[in-house]
Amino acid sequence: MDEEFRSLTDRIVGEAGESEALRLLLATEDHEELAQVLVEREHPLWAREIAAFRLGCRGDRRAFEALVLLLNHRDPERCVSAAHALRLLGDPRTPRAAAALATNSMRTAYALHPVRLLTALRAPESVPALVSTLHRLLNPDEPHWRVALACVEGLGDLEDGRARPVLEAALPHPRLGTAAAAALSRLPAG
Repeated sequence: MDEEFRSLTDRIVGEAGESEALRLLLATEDHEELAQVLVEREHPLWAREIAAFRLGCRGDRRAFEALVLLLNHRDPERCVSAAHALRLLGDPRTPRAAAALATNSMRTAYALHPVRLLTALRAPESVPALVSTLHRLLNPDEPHWRVALACVEGLGDLEDGRARPVLEAALPHPRLGTAAAAALSRLPAG
């Protein structure tokens, strides 16, 4: 059991208790049984999360939609688990979905994990989405500065020269300036 699955299991036990349904979902190796949980109506969120996580980590693309919904959940721990499974899933739709979530101005409060996932994916969509999101969040009074900081750090990790203008614009920001300077130092000369 990897660390992410152990963390998910510990959290879900607190939510679901020691139910028989939980025990069965954690024990089954049947992909069809897990996939059925994603489409049947009566299953609680924790059951869907376990099924999607387990299928996603095994590369079963039937988990994609559920994982994307969980990536944009108000509970950060659900977002972390979903991002982990989406990375392992390897679905080509993931970068576009993460970019859509990261750039959605109505969901900025929940964009931290989509931003981090975009950085980890290093997909063609990553830099444009992070630049767009960061540009929108450069107001010094921005309440979602942690999302902006994740964008700055992600752009530094991606080392793409297209990020230079927005990183330079972030330099005077009181919470972003140090990270923006570090990110700029990682960009290719140009």
